[in-house]
Amino acid sequence: MTRRTPYVAALRIYEPLSAFEPADRLVWEEAFPIYSTVEDEQTRAMQRLIAPTFFASVADGAHILDYEDVRYVSPWSTATRSWAAYDNFTDSMPSSVTKYFFTPAIEELITSGADYIDNKVPHILTETWLIPPRWFSLFAPEERMRGSDSNGAFCIARAKIANAKARCKFTHEAVVNAFGEGGVEEEIQDLHDWMDMFHPKSLLELDYGGLADYLNMALAELGGIEADSSIEDIHESLAGLAANDGATAGLGYERLITRWRKVSAFEQAS
Repeated sequence: MTRRTPYVAALRIYEPLSAFEPADRLVWEEAFPIYSTVEDEQTRAMQRLIAPTFFASVADGAHILDYEDVRYVSPWSTATRSWAAYDNFTDSMPSSVTKYFFTPAIEELITSGADYIDNKVPHILTETWLIPPRWFSLFAPEERMRGSDSNGAFCIARAKIANAKARCKFTHEAVVNAFGEGGVEEEIQDLHDWMDMFHPKSLLELDYGGLADYLNMALAELGGIEADSSIEDIHESLAGLAANDGATAGLGYERLITRWRKVSAFEQAS
């Protein structure tokens, strides 16, 4: 089976079912687990590229995870994420340029959808062709699952949000102590603030998505996806920063960046 969006990785927050409104709980109590919803979300995303749909006219979905006898839910928040992506993109370019990327009809579709957003904090963050190093810092190696299935290679890391927030705080302190305030530490603080908006018993999940296939190819001579040590590398780098050991910090970070440059190179080849 071919992945619908092969170049996207996701960071998802799953809140316990009890954190949602009663009407939503009724819908998600009988829903299917994550594996089918990931495919469904990607399929709908591709369909919207061909035939854009007004967000209010269709029901949004959610990823479902049953863990330790508790059901967790990560709503897609499609309207919220689309509106935020549009807002960030238009803010980054002059209006004289953005008009070449969005037709008036598409622009109206996205901006009108913002009127129907109940919760403007998305449960899902996505990146294309790379995974930000700060995402890896939220997980421990033993929280990682990887291998291959009918869709190809996969790699998923999953942590309790309390543990992820503690690691994020350590990362922020290490970066501030080493480099001071600036863009990098702001991004880490923003990540912590985002996690802090959700239920304290939530789960955090990093899904390499289709990037696992590209990483598997990039690491083929070393054993494929099983050779990925991104989590270990970022923690080694952070430990070096915390100990004022620049050499150790640099080695871990360089291994991480070199590996993911190989993945990003596939974007230019595709």
